[in-house]
Amino acid sequence: MAYDLGRTLGVLARGPGDPAYRVDPDGSVWRASRTPEGPGTLHVTDRGGRVHAEAWGPGADRLLETLPALLGAGDDPGAFTPRHRLVHEAHRRHQGLRLARTGLVLESLIPSVLEQKVTADEAYRAWRLLLQQHGEPAPGPAPRMRVMPSPQGWAAIPSWDWHKAGVDGKRSATIIRAARVAARLEEAAAMDDVQASRRLQAVPGIGPWTAAETLQRSNGSPDAVTVGDLHLPKIIGYALTGFRGADDKAMLDLLTPYEGQRHRACRLILLTGRTPPRRAPRFSVNDIRTL
Repeated sequence: MAYDLGRTLGVLARGPGDPAYRVDPDGSVWRASRTPEGPGTLHVTDRGGRVHAEAWGPGADRLLETLPALLGAGDDPGAFTPRHRLVHEAHRRHQGLRLARTGLVLESLIPSVLEQKVTADEAYRAWRLLLQQHGEPAPGPAPRMRVMPSPQGWAAIPSWDWHKAGVDGKRSATIIRAARVAARLEEAAAMDDVQASRRLQAVPGIGPWTAAETLQRSNGSPDAVTVGDLHLPKIIGYALTGFRGADDKAMLDLLTPYEGQRHRACRLILLTGRTPPRRAPRFSVNDIRTL
């Protein structure tokens, strides 16, 4: 059976310079994570369809124990039925795609909060700087990789370091609130989508967009749709109908035939690269460090 390690785990990377994620020239993947047992580093290689993994640090056992879920063993792509020609072709071309499940909520939640209302480059830069300054070296032989701070570490970051990383007060306050109830949020990894989303959104500053982006990774949810996104509705609408002005409602209507698998449908559509031509300026970059 086909398996695509790079596409399956690639959604966990937060930009090309993510200190917690690295891809070697041979396609093998390194991940630095903070597990309940402590920091750990995982190295995964696909050797002709057979996956080999090694792990280091206090979190090594947990990372190896949850490796099958991370690789998508619990995912069921057979439950997906393409309803559009474009989606059918993407499904055929990307048969090796699986939905990864990390089982680690805060690890996906915090970078998703950083991505609220800013460009991807701004969010990736903030994640990189905060891990470099407040994270810790990843265990094992992966040079220059970093493990994100503990919940206590996130809550202790001073205001000026958030500012230097380009993170405004609203996002930093949301992260600090989330870090203070980290144990409760981590419980969402074992919940269904509705319960998990409700648990995450109980934290002020976390809405449907952030909850969906988190659950797609922490829970491997095939149905968590990212609503409230600036670009996704237009991409889905254009790809499926040629219409360039779709909003969230129009997107959800178009995705109705994929109920239960709407996130997978979005992933496949995005992989086609079919996006509406740009007619407006790109989202402007606001550097709060100059304010």
